[in-house]
Amino acid sequence: MDINGILHVVVVLRKLAMPVAGGVPCVDSTFFMPVSERKYYMAKNFLTYEQQLHILEYDKQLAIPNHEYATKKLEELSYYSLIGGYKSLFKHAPSNKYIHGVTFDELVSFYYFDEELRTLFLKYILHVERHIKSMFSYHFCEKYGEQQSMYLNINNYNHTRKNHRELLRLTHSLQKVIATPSKYAYIEHSVNTYHNVPLWVATNALTFGQISKMYQYATTDIRTKISKNFQNVSEKQLHQFINIIANAVMYVLMESVYFHSE
Repeated sequence: MDINGILHVVVVLRKLAMPVAGGVPCVDSTFFMPVSERKYYMAKNFLTYEQQLHILEYDKQLAIPNHEYATKKLEELSYYSLIGGYKSLFKHAPSNKYIHGVTFDELVSFYYFDEELRTLFLKYILHVERHIKSMFSYHFCEKYGEQQSMYLNINNYNHTRKNHRELLRLTHSLQKVIATPSKYAYIEHSVNTYHNVPLWVATNALTFGQISKMYQYATTDIRTKISKNFQNVSEKQLHQFINIIANAVMYVLMESVYFHSE
């Protein structure tokens, strides 16, 4: 799959947040629910697995064909990552009970679909991230050279009064990335050996959020050169794609931290 195909996948996956029959995002899927909203699902009281299943089966009218299987899944996934994440998709809103015929097994299937979607999404946006980092590093250094002072200088970006504060924040964050001591051996080596960290070295340690900001505030000629690497994608569209991907990377990583902490 080429880079244009990857961008298409990113856009298509983003559209999966929208239900087929309407225009309201499926915010109750764990993949699309902001992590901050999970506080809503914090348990008020401790419940045993048996009590959790009793509430689901008798109070919420969720069909549970196999209690032993359901207990194992609650042990593995936790009640609030499984039930809290998908409850509105399967519930009758006025009664707050599950739609007749919905089973515990279906909730588990959606949970694993969510996990696979997250993994697929992250795989392709990381391909895009690597490509954007490479192209930005190349075209920026082509214009300004390899010295770290160049990408740390706000005057080498679209420096306006409006952008001034954000550029100071950006360059400060870049300076922190290449500061020593560093957790990255290649940063340490570059500083100790050459007293300089070229952008093509630094990009490996930069987040995609930082690269997206560098692209956002880059001069027009650099952004135009980068956009020409994408067929049928204008510079404006590429800028939008990069913002979407940067947000997606941050969100998926936050989701993964939450997911694996359950």
